[in-house]
Amino acid sequence: QVQLVESGGGLVQTGGSLRLSCAASGSNLSRYVMCWYRQTPGNQRELVALITPGGGTNYAYLVKGRFTISNDNDKNTAYLQMNSLKPEDTAVYFCCGRHRISGVESWGQGTQVTVSS
Repeated sequence: QVQLVESGGGLVQTGGSLRLSCAASGSNLSRYVMCWYRQTPGNQRELVALITPGGGTNYAYLVKGRFTISNDNDKNTAYLQMNSLKPEDTAVYFCCGRHRISGVESWGQGTQVTVSS
């Protein structure tokens, strides 16, 4: 089972950018659908973006055109590039990997993103 560790969160002003990283160990990302979720207090986690092993991507409506998900298989790391950030993007962001055959999911510990107005 893959282990995932996120990094790259922090405080940024409205309109700024951040790149989140999700470093994987224990298995190769090419076997996984990689995804990013976010969660705010009192709310369920919501899907932000996902990328399939073949490179297909899907984005939540609220982030489409501003966020980009990608994989670097050489570094075994997934990324979420976030541009034009808004205060409503403030959340804890979680990386997840879903094995493309077994469907078993792995989650990172989360990284806080705060966008100030």
